[in-house]
Amino acid sequence: MEKDFLPISQEDIKKRGWEQLDFIIVTADAYVDHHSFGTAIISRVLESKGYKVGIIAQPGWKDTTDFMKLGRPRLAFLVNGGNMDSMVNHYTVSKKPREKDFYSLGGKIGLRPDRATIVYCNRIREAYKNIDIVIGGIEASLRRFAHYDYWSDRVRKSILIDSGADLLVYGMSEKQIVEIAAALNDGLAAKYIRYIDGTCYIADHIEEVYDAIVIPSYKQVCEDKMKYAQAFKVQYEEQDPVRGRAIMQEHSGKYLVQNKPEMPLTREALDKVYALPYMKNYHPIYEKDGGVPAIEEVKFSLVSARGCFGSCSFCALTFHQGRIVQSRSEASILKEAEEITTLPGFKGYIHDVGGPTANFRHPACKKQLKYGACKNKQCLSPKPCKDLEIDHHEYLGILRKLREIPKVKKVFVRSGLRYDYIMVDKNDIFLKELLEHHVSGQLKVAPEHIAQEVLKYMGKPAGDTFNKFCDKFNNINENLGKKQYIIPYLMSSHPGSTIQSAIKLAEYLRDMHYQPEQVQDFYPTPGTLSTTMYYTGLDPLTMQSVYIPKNKSEKAMQRALLQYRNPKKYDLIYEALVLAGREDLIGYGAKCLIKPKEYKGSDKNKSRIRNTSKQR
Repeated sequence: MEKDFLPISQEDIKKRGWEQLDFIIVTADAYVDHHSFGTAIISRVLESKGYKVGIIAQPGWKDTTDFMKLGRPRLAFLVNGGNMDSMVNHYTVSKKPREKDFYSLGGKIGLRPDRATIVYCNRIREAYKNIDIVIGGIEASLRRFAHYDYWSDRVRKSILIDSGADLLVYGMSEKQIVEIAAALNDGLAAKYIRYIDGTCYIADHIEEVYDAIVIPSYKQVCEDKMKYAQAFKVQYEEQDPVRGRAIMQEHSGKYLVQNKPEMPLTREALDKVYALPYMKNYHPIYEKDGGVPAIEEVKFSLVSARGCFGSCSFCALTFHQGRIVQSRSEASILKEAEEITTLPGFKGYIHDVGGPTANFRHPACKKQLKYGACKNKQCLSPKPCKDLEIDHHEYLGILRKLREIPKVKKVFVRSGLRYDYIMVDKNDIFLKELLEHHVSGQLKVAPEHIAQEVLKYMGKPAGDTFNKFCDKFNNINENLGKKQYIIPYLMSSHPGSTIQSAIKLAEYLRDMHYQPEQVQDFYPTPGTLSTTMYYTGLDPLTMQSVYIPKNKSEKAMQRALLQYRNPKKYDLIYEALVLAGREDLIGYGAKCLIKPKEYKGSDKNKSRIRNTSKQR
């Protein structure tokens, strides 16, 4: 049969000569058949194993109509909340509704419910009795344990409990879903599939589970923040496919059990996943409504790797893709690049060659695949490990060959780059060629902050690594005769950041003559180390207290300080500087952040503000 999208209607099913689907994937995203979308990967992997798969994308959730349109699947419903957690998709860090949903037709908002995975499972249960439901994707993956939910400001149960699903698949899931499909096809009910790594299930009794670490229960983590931090510490430390152990957590008499993570795919297996017959576009039904905006960022881009050993505290990759880097072969990447040049709309530009971190191609060291990632040690923070293997040669070789492909005018690298990893490379050839061929005027990197008391909680490089990188960047550009600029990503109000920390960053920006157009306020999303700090006020790795900026006024001041030249931010900046006792930065001198104004409060008010500052 000619390559085509998978069925989304009864007509599509009949066209293929099928009577019943084996699996129906229900997703909160529009249907885009591109390997940057989890639904596309899982559906094509199952199809490659001979299963009949259909897609229900962004169903109406007010009733069961859309959930029944493809009939009852022979084996199971597979449910995901889309490429983003549905709450992150819907709301900004200030909990205001977003204006656009890039994963919906025409960018339209409101086509998915809050907590989509839970809502969809409830509707499926209404539509069909005794049907197996398996949940997966980022929303399920990061909410698999009892977790702090920023939007409701409370601890919620595992999503496996709340959704009423039978089985949860976490991580990238290609291996797990094939094993699950085989077990279902052999007649085993989903709730009894308990032996597959990278999955979670519910046990009725603690005696049913062997050799698992028991962490504080849902009730305990709701009532005691120290217990929450202790539970997260175990979860964080055991997320390793080599040395990790099963974990169990009681939920009101039931036991959530997480099997250890699945081993990452081999390069050969990863190549096969990316070689599946994707249509590389959104379904034609969306054309009349303007398509699906999310495809624009990935349509002419290449995924070269997955996984990241950078371990930034605010990033959920440790809980999802894991710390072991897996990469595609050069041949696989070049083959897809050739195909991209034939796609409609290609104008000669490959937009990106990367992944979570573009310049990671291999596991951090030889020990990782044999012994697992270190339990109590990071690869890059606070400084690069002595066992870290630094190698840009393979990635650079791929970039060189991509540049030689006919019809390719320019190959950009827009994924994140770890500048600290670049700085420990004794050879500057990678950075030189990156700046010469793969950057267009601006290089975006993510120092996030410069204050040491914040960086240590972020898991970002300490010392003056970023300054040294900037110097090297400028020197190489000068030798190349290019005028290019670093655009630093910065974050305000991260755990550990005080007003004084924000002022340090403002002074740094002053000295480097840079004013960011946008600043990311820390967003407490499920499954991250930083979110646990935010909720508990503790660093779960040390159980030491951490300063948490939660007050709306203070968060607004921290954010404003990073844009101190903006006249609209003047009052907030003035208030912050007075609060911190840094009136020396108010004036006409070269080091001042803002000019003075007549203070309208009484001496008594001034004294109160200064005393408050000292107490902080």
